[in-house]
Amino acid sequence: MELKHNEIKSKQNFFRLSYNFNNYQLVLALAFGVEEINKNSQLLPNTTLGFSTYSVGKRNKSLLKNLVLSLSGENILVNYNCKRDGKTIVALTGPSGTISSECATLLDLYRFPQLNFGHFDPVLSDHHRYPAVYQVAPKDTALAFAMVALMVHFSWNWVGLVISEEESGLRMLPQLREEMSKHRICTAFEHVVALEDSGQHRKLLLKIRNSVVKVIVIFGNNEFLIITINSMGRYLSLGKVWVINAPSTLIFRKRYFLFHPFHAPLIFSYHHGKISGFNNFVKTVSPAKYPEDYYLAVLWIKYFNCTFSESSCVTWKNCPANASLEWLPWFLFEMDMLEESYNIYNAVYAVAHALHEMLIDQAEAQAVGNGRKLVFSSSQLHPFLKNTHFNNPAGDQVILDEPKKLVAEYDIVNFWNFPEGLRQVVKVGTFSPYESNGHQLSLSKDMIEWPIAFTEAPQSICSESCGPGFRKSPQEGSPACCFDCIPCPENEISNRTDMEQCVRCPDHQYANMEKTQCLLKSESFLDYQDPLGMALACSAVSLSTLTAAITGIFVKHHHTPIVKANNRALSYILLISLNCSFLCSLLAIGHPNTATCILQQTTFAVVFTVAVSSVLAKTLTVVLAFSAATSSWTRMRPWLVSRRPNFLIPLCTLIQLIVCGVWLGTSPPFLDTDAHSEHGHILILCNKGSASAFYCVLGFLGSLALASFTVAFLARNLPDTFNEAKFLTFSMLLFCSVWLTFLPVYHSTQGKTMVAVEVFSSLASSAGLLGCIFVPKCYIILFRPHRNSLPAIRGQTRSGRKKSSQ
Repeated sequence: MELKHNEIKSKQNFFRLSYNFNNYQLVLALAFGVEEINKNSQLLPNTTLGFSTYSVGKRNKSLLKNLVLSLSGENILVNYNCKRDGKTIVALTGPSGTISSECATLLDLYRFPQLNFGHFDPVLSDHHRYPAVYQVAPKDTALAFAMVALMVHFSWNWVGLVISEEESGLRMLPQLREEMSKHRICTAFEHVVALEDSGQHRKLLLKIRNSVVKVIVIFGNNEFLIITINSMGRYLSLGKVWVINAPSTLIFRKRYFLFHPFHAPLIFSYHHGKISGFNNFVKTVSPAKYPEDYYLAVLWIKYFNCTFSESSCVTWKNCPANASLEWLPWFLFEMDMLEESYNIYNAVYAVAHALHEMLIDQAEAQAVGNGRKLVFSSSQLHPFLKNTHFNNPAGDQVILDEPKKLVAEYDIVNFWNFPEGLRQVVKVGTFSPYESNGHQLSLSKDMIEWPIAFTEAPQSICSESCGPGFRKSPQEGSPACCFDCIPCPENEISNRTDMEQCVRCPDHQYANMEKTQCLLKSESFLDYQDPLGMALACSAVSLSTLTAAITGIFVKHHHTPIVKANNRALSYILLISLNCSFLCSLLAIGHPNTATCILQQTTFAVVFTVAVSSVLAKTLTVVLAFSAATSSWTRMRPWLVSRRPNFLIPLCTLIQLIVCGVWLGTSPPFLDTDAHSEHGHILILCNKGSASAFYCVLGFLGSLALASFTVAFLARNLPDTFNEAKFLTFSMLLFCSVWLTFLPVYHSTQGKTMVAVEVFSSLASSAGLLGCIFVPKCYIILFRPHRNSLPAIRGQTRSGRKKSSQ
C-alpha cells in the first residue's frame, strides 16, 4: 500500500535557495510515522505501508502531471519510494490549501481520499465542492479570540490591521472586528492587501510610518507574510510590535530573519504534543541508511563535502564520521517537529486506523483463504476516514470529521535574536479555548523580548487612560478609544480608570476633593457645642435673667409713681412676654425634633404677638392719659377707667392663635433634612410646612408693629412726666428695623446659619424692646430715686405743660 505526499518547491524562489531543506522534515515525518506503524503488531498486522513523495511546481500543469504519474504508478523523479509495487490509496497534500484544492479537481472525480496536512482552511470545509478532502489540523476558529485576548492582556486598544485579500483573510477580518468591538479595541488603520498589488504595499508602508500605533496585527498565508515582511519589515522593527499568525512555521525559521531588522514578533502557532523518538530518528538518517533518497544525497554533498563513487554499489567518501542532520544550522534544517510535520504524522496514523477498520470489516464479510488478498477500491475508505477518532502516541486526539473536530489551541512564540546560528525560539504563552473565561490566556511576560525601542511591554493606546476622579469624553469624529478626560461634576465620583460616566453619591454621602470616593455626610444643626450656638444660648439666658431682674425691680417698687405710670399691668405682661421670647429662642438650638419644630414656630408667633400688642396698648394708654389731662375728663375717663386698650392683647392673641391653629391643622412644621445645600453635611432643620401660613404670622406681627410705631411716633412730643412715647418710638423703630433686615438675610442663608439669623433676630428685637422701654425706668428707680416721687413728678408736669403751651 502506498501513500503520496506533495511538497511545495515553488516557495524556494523567495529565499533564493536551490533547495529548501526545511521542507524535507515533512518527508522524514512521513517516513517516521510509516516505520512506527509497520513495527506495530497491533495496527495493520500482516500489512506494510509504503509511500512516495512528489514536488509540485508553480504551474498547475506540473502539479497535475505529478499527480497522474503517482496514481498510475509511473515516476519521473522519485525522491523516496520504499514500495513501488503497492497501491496508492490516499493522497496527502499541502501544506497550502491552494495545492489541495487544485488536486481535488482531479481526485474528486474518482472520490479518491485526500488528506490536507496544512493548517485548517475554511475553503476546504465546503464538502459540496470538496467531498473527498479531509483536514488533519484542528479547527482554526479561536485565533481571533486568542489575538484579542493578547490585546486585552496588555491593554492595547489602538492597533493596526493588515489582512491578506484572500478567502481566509476575508473570513478572519469580521471575526477580529467583532471580538475587538466587544472589548472596545479600535483600529488605527485597517488594510486588506492583495498579494500582487505593490501599490497597496507602498500606501500601507506610508500609513504605518505616519501612524503612532505601536501594535500591528498581520494575518495571511505564507506568501502574503513573506512579501509583507520583506517590503515593510525594516520600518516596523523600531517602535512596532508585530502580532502574527503562523500558517506555516517554516517561513519563520529562515536565515532571512537574522539578516533582516525584523525583531521580536509575537507569533500564534498551533499547540501540539511532542512525539518521542522523532528527534533520535532524524539523527540517524543518512544516505547509507536510505540510499535511494535523492535529497539526502544532495545534503551530504553540499554541506558535508562528501563524494561518492559511481560503481554498482554507491560508496561515500570524505564524509565526516557520524555526520548527522543535527549538525546543520537551524535555518537550514529544524530538528524539532514542525506543525505541518506533526499533521503529516497524524495523517499517517489516521489512514492506518481507517484502513485497519476497513480490513476488519471486509474480513468479517468475506472469507479469506489460500493467501488471497482482499480486493477494495480507495473510495471504500471514506466512511472509515470520516469516523476516525483516536489518540496519537503523544496523547492528542485526532478527528477527521469536521463537525466533531476540536478547536485548535495556540502557543505564543517569541523570537530572541542572537548572532547567526544562535537564535532562540521561545514559547512565552498559550491560549486554550477550553479554559474558563479569564484563564484562557497564559503568558510569561518576563520571557518576552520586546523590540529594540522598548524596555517593557509597550502601550498602544489612542488616549491616555482617565484616572479615578475623571470620566471619558468622546472626541467628535474619532473612534471610541480616542477621548478626553474631564473631571467628575460636583458630588459625583469615579473610582476606576476609564469610566464612561461618573457615579452620583447617595444623598447621605458626598464626594471627596479628589472625586474618587463617597464619604458619609455628618449631621449639621445649630448645636449648643458650636461657638455660635453657645453664644446665642448664653445671650438668651443672660437676657432672660436681665428681664427677670427688671421684673423683680418693678415688683419691688410697684408702689412708686414711675412704675404705676402708663399701666403697671401692661408693663408686667410685656416683661413676661419678653422673658418668654428669650427662652423660646432656646428651642431653635440643639438637635431638632418634631415637638421643638412645632413649639418653635407657634410660641414665637404667640409670644411676639403678646409683646407687640402690649406695646401698642401702652402707646394708646399714653395717648389717652395725655388727652385726659388736657381735655375734658368726662370724655376720656371711661376709656382710662375701663382699661379698654388692654383688651387689644387678648384680641390680637386670639387672632394669632386662630392663624396658628389653621397652620397646624393644614400643614404644620415638621422635622426635615437637606442633603444638598451644604457640601459634606446633612442639614437637620425644621421645615416651616406651609410657607403661606408662616408669612401670614409674620404679616400680622408686622401690622401690629407698624401700628405701634405709628401711634408712638405721633405721640413722641407729649410731656415727659407721663410720656413713654419716645421710648416706645425708639423701641418699635429698632424692632421693625431688625425684622426688615431679617427677611433678606434669612433667605440668603442656609443651614444652621439660617437658624442662627432667626434666633439672633428674635433676641435682638426683644432686647430692643427691653432696653428702650424698661432700662431708663430702672435707671431712675435705682440711681435717681429722688425723681421717682410725687413732688418731682408734679414739678415736671407743670414745666412740661408750660413748654407745651408756649
